[in-house]
Amino acid sequence: MEAPTFGDIRVRKGDGQKVRLRRGASLTDLAEKIGVEPASLVQVLFHLGEMVTATQSVPDETLQLLGAELNYNIEVVSPEDEDRELLESFSIDFGEDEGDEDDLAARPPVVTVMGHVDHGKTKLLDALRKSNVAGGEAGGITQAIGAYQVGTEVADEERKITFIDTPGHEAFTQMRARGAKSTDIAVLVVAADDGVMPQTIEALNHATAADVPVVVAVNKIDKEGADPTKVRGQLTEYGLVTEEYGGDTMFVDVSAVTGDGLDSLLEAIVLTADASLDLRANPEMDAQGVAIEAHLDKGRGPVATVLVQRGTLKVGDSIVCGPAHGRVRAMLDDHGQNVDEAPPAMPVQVLGLTSVPGAGDSFLVVSDDRTARQIADQRESRKRAAMQAAGARRRTLDQLFEQMEKGETSELLLILKGDGSGSVEALEDALSKIDVGEEVSLRVIDRGVGAITETNVSLAAASGAVIIGFNVRTQGKATQLADAENVDIRYYSVIYDAIDEIEAALKGMLKPIYEEVQLGTAEVRATFRSSKIGTIAGCLVTSGVMRRNAKARLLRDGVVVTDSDISSLRREKDDATEVREGYECGLTLTNYSDLKVDDVIETYELREKPRD
Repeated sequence: MEAPTFGDIRVRKGDGQKVRLRRGASLTDLAEKIGVEPASLVQVLFHLGEMVTATQSVPDETLQLLGAELNYNIEVVSPEDEDRELLESFSIDFGEDEGDEDDLAARPPVVTVMGHVDHGKTKLLDALRKSNVAGGEAGGITQAIGAYQVGTEVADEERKITFIDTPGHEAFTQMRARGAKSTDIAVLVVAADDGVMPQTIEALNHATAADVPVVVAVNKIDKEGADPTKVRGQLTEYGLVTEEYGGDTMFVDVSAVTGDGLDSLLEAIVLTADASLDLRANPEMDAQGVAIEAHLDKGRGPVATVLVQRGTLKVGDSIVCGPAHGRVRAMLDDHGQNVDEAPPAMPVQVLGLTSVPGAGDSFLVVSDDRTARQIADQRESRKRAAMQAAGARRRTLDQLFEQMEKGETSELLLILKGDGSGSVEALEDALSKIDVGEEVSLRVIDRGVGAITETNVSLAAASGAVIIGFNVRTQGKATQLADAENVDIRYYSVIYDAIDEIEAALKGMLKPIYEEVQLGTAEVRATFRSSKIGTIAGCLVTSGVMRRNAKARLLRDGVVVTDSDISSLRREKDDATEVREGYECGLTLTNYSDLKVDDVIETYELREKPRD
């Protein structure tokens, strides 16, 4: 039905029916769904206090507000659901193996190595690669690919394991956030001489959230002061109980330097996979999987490292990877050798995409290039709209005071990254002691050791936080992402500089306190009428000064009659900026003409009062 909603604006009201919209939809998208003019929705939102154009991406909460006003049940579809619906429209079932049980074949486990910084993750991976080459594999392993397979023998059977070489658990989290369940087992590396550290627990939490089995590699057993038993005891507090103590988690003592325990670690991974997981996939279907990383190569164009999760990827396949698409022109394995096909759990570099996909983007093979282009274009459009909607709520440190004046924030959110856990803890402790009253607050929503990563930037973008880097810089594409998402990153090498600047930012968020300072008083001795400017008061300045444009109040018999300001001020026939005590003057008040003899005009100004 048509009903006047606000004044003369006529908008069709709904009867509670559901309207599905993608994240970042515009008012034009909503108008098409409910059959009204976009301009009328703009006006409705204007009357609700929101300034939005018809084609602008609108945040979820604004769409919900508008839907409630017009009696429509607005359902904002998540990117994951929208992507699934998009693929279903092309009759593509992503994430499921086709066929029945007979079509499934065993595949190698996919392992991510995680742990605290400087606990030897990279050296352990290097040692596994070298031992694998020494074991007879041909060629040198090129580590540009970021993933590789190693072989081991368990129960007289040759088994392969796929390792994903990531920059730590940040990339692991990023892939999970994009809905890519790419890891089967997590190897938690803990230094025997250092023990459990904050980032160890953080990595363990990520693995637990992903619901993957954990194998613990106790590294650096060759170092003086190494105490593997201490590590086992510490991890017991976090739910990882070694089999030696009656638990179900395998602990392996290793040394990346001497090579001790590497074979045992590979065996533990295979045994954990066999005991906890059913690792099978259909190698005959069209390939599906996830992009581990991607970059732009000057000579070869966009290059993506992909992990095939099901199906077999072949040269010549039409492929969609996130918002990128193309035809597989060539594939390289972890030795840098050209391969014609990649079975499940095999990582390969793919050449032939039209653009660079993101880490964690899903890929799939489709029937033809036209379908690939259509899916990629819709994904790109959706991604752009969602980013625009999210970008509308970004704020930088320099904008916080301006937003505070508008009543938009009273809390400063921080993400702390430092070069060591001690410095991060010290910085957080010092910042928590900053006291600027109860009107504003500071909250650290995340902290960590190591470089500022894309995951940190994504979290800051989602929450409107400021990133503080203490003796660390950004890593990988974090800087470009921060620029795109308008995330404020501040770098410090002296802890006092960070404290001073954050304290200044918090004080800037406080509403200023003003105090009234009296400038002067004047008595009205005579009044004159002017057809142009109204009533002119002839005054004698009895104290202080009368100043043009100063705030003024008119007192009659000790009662304030009006608050105004002095619009014009003259001394004899000349305009004056101010007239001091003992002199006569003529003045007028803004928008007030009822001046009488013996009235008192008091001038004052508001000065910002410094906070204690």
